[in-house]
Amino acid sequence: MKNKLALIAFGGNVMLPVNSKGNAREQYKNTKKAAKLMAYIIKKGYELIIVHGNGPQVGNILIQMESASNIIPPLPIDVCDAMTEGSMGYMLERAILNELRKQSIDKEVVTLLTQVIVDREDSAFTKPSKPIGPFYNIFRSQQLKKESKWEMVEDAGRGFRRVVPSPKPIDIVPKKSIRTLVEKGTVVIAAGGGGIPVYINSMGYIDGIEAVIDKDFASSLIAKEAGVDLFIILTGVDRVCKNFGKENQEPIKVLNINEANRMLSEGQFPAGSMEPKIKAAIDYINGGGKEVIITSADKLKAALIGRSGTRIVRV
Repeated sequence: MKNKLALIAFGGNVMLPVNSKGNAREQYKNTKKAAKLMAYIIKKGYELIIVHGNGPQVGNILIQMESASNIIPPLPIDVCDAMTEGSMGYMLERAILNELRKQSIDKEVVTLLTQVIVDREDSAFTKPSKPIGPFYNIFRSQQLKKESKWEMVEDAGRGFRRVVPSPKPIDIVPKKSIRTLVEKGTVVIAAGGGGIPVYINSMGYIDGIEAVIDKDFASSLIAKEAGVDLFIILTGVDRVCKNFGKENQEPIKVLNINEANRMLSEGQFPAGSMEPKIKAAIDYINGGGKEVIITSADKLKAALIGRSGTRIVRV
């Protein structure tokens, strides 16, 4: 009997929490904690696909590039995404391999630089909304807006930041490779940071594009394409809550997609935090998926046996 397939998605802050120094040693130390969870899922009888975020990491790369922009030309966002996929994938690979060896589990781990296709006509390209990179003073922001044609917005009174489109992913370039590898028992790390944003140009070729893809939507797409049995989304809370942050806050143990859609329409889930996770879960279930668990890293083990987390199901 073949093992079941699971996909786990978690944010880049798992490896680089807020207020961290951000050096490689610190990130690897945090990665080793994540590796223990990955090994636990494997020991529960699942083949595994891993998707990680890269928000803090790619932000730091953009800050580095701005600091050195008078010496070395900055690279576009798609290339920066590829850089974080490689560096973070390497750290995860090493940590997971070492944890598997420690537990006498014979498996290979591989990172796939994953090009993720978006629609160039997606409405997100007409209204960029995702802040990225460093904060600039008004003079530098106006200079970049003029010279680089960047969209700039004032952000929380701390200065000006670039905003880029966040289109929805529509296809995964190496989807057959992901599925083949995981079905043969390889742990696959794919679509780091939501993947490298690309589109199909007028000649039918693949081109990179300046955009940010939500990792939860990319994870949902891979989960559907690979036919995974369990889609796990790790976040900062143990359970999804109704009336989050209010006196009448109510944790939800099980949520079917009809209830989830209703709560979305009521504005129960904040944009930019829980909303994309719920939408990604619904997309996965509607695409033939079986079950989604949303929980925190600390409660994952309990969630897998129904003692924590929120399960999202069809009915």
